[in-house]
Amino acid sequence: MTAPPPTDSRDARAPGDAPPPGVRIPKRRGVELSLLVGAVLLSVLGYAEVGLARSGAVPPDAARYGAGLGALALVAHLAVRWRAPYADPLLLPIAVLLNGLGLALIYRLDLETPGDIAAPTQLVWSTLGVGLFIAVVVLVRDHRLLQRYAYLSVAGALALMILPIFFPAVNGAKIWIRIGGLSFQPGEFAKILLAVFFAAYLAANRHALAYTGRTVWKLQFPTGRVLGPIVAIWGLSVCVLVLERDLGTSLLFFGLFVIMLYVATGRTGWIAVGLLLAAAGAFLVGSLEPHVHSRVQDWLDPFASIRAGKGPGQLAQSLFAFAAGGMLGAGLGLGHSVLIGFAAKSDFILATVGEELGLVGLTAVFLLYALLVARGYRAGLALRDPFGRLLAIGLASILALQVFVIAGGVMGLIPLTGMAMPFLAQGGSSVVTNWVIIALLVRVSDSARAPRPDMADTGVIAPITDDS
Repeated sequence: MTAPPPTDSRDARAPGDAPPPGVRIPKRRGVELSLLVGAVLLSVLGYAEVGLARSGAVPPDAARYGAGLGALALVAHLAVRWRAPYADPLLLPIAVLLNGLGLALIYRLDLETPGDIAAPTQLVWSTLGVGLFIAVVVLVRDHRLLQRYAYLSVAGALALMILPIFFPAVNGAKIWIRIGGLSFQPGEFAKILLAVFFAAYLAANRHALAYTGRTVWKLQFPTGRVLGPIVAIWGLSVCVLVLERDLGTSLLFFGLFVIMLYVATGRTGWIAVGLLLAAAGAFLVGSLEPHVHSRVQDWLDPFASIRAGKGPGQLAQSLFAFAAGGMLGAGLGLGHSVLIGFAAKSDFILATVGEELGLVGLTAVFLLYALLVARGYRAGLALRDPFGRLLAIGLASILALQVFVIAGGVMGLIPLTGMAMPFLAQGGSSVVTNWVIIALLVRVSDSARAPRPDMADTGVIAPITDDS
């Protein structure tokens, strides 16, 4: 009896055991456009609500404001549709909604301070930010090109951080450059350049950082030759910022460094070391620097000035605003958060959200930020190249750290640091920088979702694997 002829195991499989066909990834530009329409409408409704609450009539320029914001959103959408068709459809609408809400809030506070009008200037900066967003999306065709300019990026970042030292301090911190009637914060742009450098250096040395060196207390420290350059750059950056009394940005850079080092090495011990160093540094600076020490004292006892008969300070007024807002808020345009003083439109604009939109509105704003950061992390995790992964996580972490530091300071959870809430607060440098961050995240998410080159003819996505 002869044996049966051999059969190919692939032919013997049942149809249900066959590998599933490739998944066609939709571009979802229509979803993005629909969400942009909703974001612009909500922004215009907020702008109109302020006028109705304050004067009983819709502001006469509401239609012009809506048309301008809609035109900016449409041009940005067309740029994404043209150059980044597979980008995440949520990034741009969330940024437009936050920016539009910020313009409405600044306009609302302008009505309380007729001698200090900021909304028109903020609209100009927002337009410039959207213009740079379009430029980055159109010109940066591949995020991996940025890896070539790692050392040029860090040189530019250090130059931008050192420059304000030669200008007079503003509100106790040397972070501004004023030329005529124009002022901006160079450190805002430096954080993007440092993120590019950290991502490039850690991507190139991730194996050496993770698997070489000596072990101390079950924590493996890389050799000085590998870790030394990046620690030196980080240390120099923080020292410059301490000299400028910019505690908020120095804390942001430190958090960015620790997060990206953890992502590159996968070693949780770096988080513990980072927290210990941050606590030690904050204690020293808070004890020795008078400007920072006063903020720490105000954080420890925000009502001390009231007991001393000097009236409530900024932090106390902010806490009063949150308490007055309750669950649903007093209504947009009907609060009294302008009592906070000169920083109501910048550092403390979140207090206006809490008082006039209540806990519900404040939670919605935080959820928008959380969704924005989560989509940035998702784009990074979906990438196959280590540089892109680190860059996306670093940029998303910048937004997350800013929101945490600012919200924590305004709510009395941590000492105040003097930073601008992304997209919401007054600040041209901040809004322009955040639009560039969104543009880079759009570019990275497009690379993560786009079909692989070897599948371009079929329009099918191959499984994403980690080749790091």
